[in-house]
Amino acid sequence: MKEKIELRDWAGHITAMLPRGILLNTNGEKFNSMVIGWGALGTVWGRPAFTVYVRQSRYTKAQLDSTGEFTISVPLEKPDPEITRVCGTQSGYTVDKTSVLTPAQPGTTKTPGVKEYPLTLECRVIYAQDQDISLLPAEIRDRNYPQDVPGDSPMANRDHHTAYIGQIVDAYIIKE
Repeated sequence: MKEKIELRDWAGHITAMLPRGILLNTNGEKFNSMVIGWGALGTVWGRPAFTVYVRQSRYTKAQLDSTGEFTISVPLEKPDPEITRVCGTQSGYTVDKTSVLTPAQPGTTKTPGVKEYPLTLECRVIYAQDQDISLLPAEIRDRNYPQDVPGDSPMANRDHHTAYIGQIVDAYIIKE
Protein backbone atom coordinates (compact mmCIF):
# COMPACT_ATOMS: atom_id res chain seq x y z
CA MET A 1 0.00 0.00 0.00
CA LYS A 2 1.16 3.52 -0.78
CA GLU A 3 0.16 6.75 0.88
CA LYS A 4 0.38 9.64 -1.61
CA ILE A 5 2.21 12.70 -0.29
CA GLU A 6 2.44 16.37 -1.13
CA LEU A 7 6.07 17.18 -1.97
CA ARG A 8 5.94 20.57 -0.26
CA ASP A 9 5.05 18.83 3.03
CA TRP A 10 8.15 16.61 2.81
CA ALA A 11 10.67 18.88 1.05
CA GLY A 12 12.43 19.88 4.27
CA HIS A 13 12.79 16.26 5.37
CA ILE A 14 14.11 15.15 1.97
CA THR A 15 16.71 17.90 1.77
CA ALA A 16 17.75 17.35 5.41
CA MET A 17 18.28 13.62 4.81
CA LEU A 18 20.17 14.03 1.51
CA PRO A 19 23.61 14.84 2.96
CA ARG A 20 23.16 11.95 5.43
CA GLY A 21 22.67 9.51 2.52
CA ILE A 22 19.52 8.61 0.63
CA LEU A 23 19.10 6.05 -2.15
CA LEU A 24 19.03 6.40 -5.92
CA ASN A 25 17.41 3.27 -7.40
CA THR A 26 17.47 1.98 -10.96
CA ASN A 27 15.91 -1.06 -12.59
CA GLY A 28 17.48 -1.95 -15.92
CA GLU A 29 19.19 -5.33 -16.21
CA LYS A 30 18.44 -5.78 -12.49
CA PHE A 31 17.37 -3.69 -9.52
CA ASN A 32 20.21 -1.55 -8.17
CA SER A 33 20.58 1.09 -5.51
CA MET A 34 23.36 3.51 -4.58
CA VAL A 35 23.76 5.98 -1.74
CA ILE A 36 23.77 9.62 -2.80
CA GLY A 37 24.61 12.68 -0.72
CA TRP A 38 24.35 15.21 -3.55
CA GLY A 39 21.17 16.15 -5.34
CA ALA A 40 18.53 18.81 -5.66
CA LEU A 41 14.80 18.86 -5.13
CA GLY A 42 13.05 21.68 -6.93
CA THR A 43 11.10 22.86 -9.93
CA VAL A 44 12.49 22.80 -13.48
CA TRP A 45 10.49 23.97 -16.51
CA GLY A 46 7.44 24.23 -14.29
CA ARG A 47 7.69 20.57 -13.23
CA PRO A 48 8.57 19.06 -9.86
CA ALA A 49 12.04 17.56 -10.23
CA PHE A 50 14.90 15.81 -8.50
CA THR A 51 18.41 16.15 -9.91
CA VAL A 52 20.96 13.40 -9.29
CA TYR A 53 24.67 13.23 -10.15
CA VAL A 54 26.20 9.91 -11.19
CA ARG A 55 29.86 9.20 -11.99
CA GLN A 56 30.78 7.80 -15.42
CA SER A 57 31.97 4.40 -14.15
CA ARG A 58 28.92 3.57 -12.04
CA TYR A 59 26.59 0.70 -12.81
CA THR A 60 23.76 3.13 -12.02
CA LYS A 61 24.78 5.35 -14.96
CA ALA A 62 24.42 2.53 -17.48
CA GLN A 63 21.00 1.71 -16.06
CA LEU A 64 19.84 5.35 -16.11
CA ASP A 65 21.00 5.75 -19.70
CA SER A 66 19.09 2.65 -20.79
CA THR A 67 15.84 3.14 -18.85
CA GLY A 68 15.50 6.91 -18.45
CA GLU A 69 13.96 6.61 -15.00
CA PHE A 70 14.87 6.27 -11.32
CA THR A 71 13.43 6.42 -7.85
CA ILE A 72 14.67 8.25 -4.80
CA SER A 73 14.19 6.46 -1.45
CA VAL A 74 14.44 8.44 1.76
CA PRO A 75 14.41 7.04 5.30
CA LEU A 76 11.77 8.44 7.62
CA GLU A 77 14.32 8.54 10.43
CA LYS A 78 18.07 7.96 10.26
CA PRO A 79 19.85 6.02 7.49
CA ASP A 80 20.60 2.35 8.23
CA PRO A 81 24.40 1.84 8.55
CA GLU A 82 24.34 -1.57 6.82
CA ILE A 83 22.37 -0.20 3.86
CA THR A 84 24.81 2.73 3.68
CA ARG A 85 27.79 0.36 3.76
CA VAL A 86 26.52 -2.01 1.05
CA CYS A 87 24.89 0.56 -1.24
CA GLY A 88 27.59 3.18 -0.66
CA THR A 89 30.69 1.07 -1.26
CA GLN A 90 29.67 -1.99 -3.32
CA SER A 91 29.10 -1.89 -7.08
CA GLY A 92 25.91 -3.09 -8.70
CA TYR A 93 28.18 -4.74 -11.28
CA THR A 94 29.13 -7.34 -8.67
CA VAL A 95 26.68 -7.13 -5.72
CA ASP A 96 22.95 -7.81 -5.51
CA LYS A 97 21.62 -4.94 -3.39
CA THR A 98 18.46 -6.89 -2.54
CA SER A 99 20.66 -8.62 0.05
CA VAL A 100 19.95 -5.55 2.25
CA LEU A 101 16.93 -3.98 0.51
CA THR A 102 13.36 -5.04 -0.20
CA PRO A 103 12.10 -3.55 -3.49
CA ALA A 104 8.46 -2.44 -3.42
CA GLN A 105 6.05 -2.47 -6.35
CA PRO A 106 6.34 0.90 -8.16
CA GLY A 107 3.30 3.08 -8.81
CA THR A 108 3.93 4.90 -12.10
CA THR A 109 7.33 3.83 -13.42
CA LYS A 110 9.03 0.42 -13.61
CA THR A 111 11.59 1.29 -10.94
CA PRO A 112 10.76 0.28 -7.37
CA GLY A 113 11.42 2.15 -4.19
CA VAL A 114 12.47 0.18 -1.13
CA LYS A 115 10.52 -0.70 2.00
CA GLU A 116 13.42 0.15 4.33
CA TYR A 117 13.47 3.79 3.10
CA PRO A 118 9.75 4.28 2.44
CA LEU A 119 9.53 7.92 1.31
CA THR A 120 9.62 7.43 -2.46
CA LEU A 121 9.90 9.77 -5.45
CA GLU A 122 9.43 8.14 -8.86
CA CYS A 123 11.20 10.12 -11.58
CA ARG A 124 11.52 10.12 -15.38
CA VAL A 125 14.64 11.70 -16.84
CA ILE A 126 13.82 14.84 -18.79
CA TYR A 127 17.40 16.06 -19.23
CA ALA A 128 20.93 14.72 -18.82
CA GLN A 129 24.25 16.54 -19.17
CA ASP A 130 27.86 15.49 -18.60
CA GLN A 131 29.85 17.79 -16.35
CA ASP A 132 32.73 19.83 -17.64
CA ILE A 133 34.97 19.71 -14.57
CA SER A 134 37.27 22.34 -16.07
CA LEU A 135 34.52 24.86 -15.24
CA LEU A 136 34.53 24.00 -11.52
CA PRO A 137 36.47 26.02 -8.94
CA ALA A 138 39.90 24.45 -8.35
CA GLU A 139 39.20 23.49 -4.73
CA ILE A 140 36.05 21.54 -5.72
CA ARG A 141 37.77 19.93 -8.70
CA ASP A 142 40.83 18.93 -6.67
CA ARG A 143 38.80 17.52 -3.75
CA ASN A 144 36.15 15.64 -5.77
CA TYR A 145 38.00 14.67 -8.96
CA PRO A 146 41.59 13.76 -8.00
CA GLN A 147 43.30 12.54 -11.15
CA ASP A 148 45.44 9.98 -9.29
CA VAL A 149 42.43 7.98 -7.98
CA PRO A 150 40.93 5.29 -10.27
CA GLY A 151 37.36 5.66 -11.50
CA ASP A 152 36.20 2.54 -9.68
CA SER A 153 36.97 4.04 -6.26
CA PRO A 154 33.67 4.36 -4.35
CA MET A 155 34.32 7.92 -3.18
CA ALA A 156 36.11 10.87 -4.83
CA ASN A 157 37.85 9.77 -8.01
CA ARG A 158 38.84 11.09 -11.42
CA ASP A 159 35.47 10.34 -13.12
CA HIS A 160 33.22 13.32 -13.67
CA HIS A 161 29.46 13.14 -13.13
CA THR A 162 26.46 13.23 -15.40
CA ALA A 163 23.58 15.32 -14.04
CA TYR A 164 20.15 13.76 -14.54
CA ILE A 165 17.07 15.90 -14.02
CA GLY A 166 14.14 13.63 -13.25
CA GLN A 167 10.58 14.87 -13.36
CA ILE A 168 8.83 13.58 -10.25
CA VAL A 169 5.84 11.64 -11.57
CA ASP A 170 4.76 10.00 -8.30
CA ALA A 171 5.46 10.62 -4.61
CA TYR A 172 4.37 8.42 -1.71
CA ILE A 173 5.28 6.57 1.46
CA ILE A 174 5.39 2.79 1.25
CA LYS A 175 3.13 1.34 3.96
CA GLU A 176 3.64 -2.40 3.34
